[in-house]
Amino acid sequence: MSHDEREWKEKLSPEQYRVLREKGTERPFSGALLDEKRPGIYVCAGCGTELFSADTKFDAGCGWPSFYQSLGDQVEYKEDVSMGMRRTEILCANCGGHLGHVFPDGPIPTGQRYCVNSLSLDFKAADE
Repeated sequence: MSHDEREWKEKLSPEQYRVLREKGTERPFSGALLDEKRPGIYVCAGCGTELFSADTKFDAGCGWPSFYQSLGDQVEYKEDVSMGMRRTEILCANCGGHLGHVFPDGPIPTGQRYCVNSLSLDFKAADE
């Protein structure tokens, strides 16, 4: 999906634009989807690509929605050495939107913790 910056600014809220297009981060424990527990699918707030199943969400205690696995190859990985750290950034493979980071300290079965900004996601409940 290809939008120019003007189109992204029209489509997204200012907060979503800051996170998805400028690689910002929402404050921990402030995201609307942190405590979401219904069955469903988490999609990219920028383009609607399905990214995570609610079945893989867990409470990591870190302040952001966390998942132990993404759906298929919908997430891209990029080395991030900003802020004096070495991390792996996760992006929507369809639109390139910044989602958050993945860390190797998650639960079984993958050992991964996809730490995702709520502002990067929309939630589609299974019963809708």
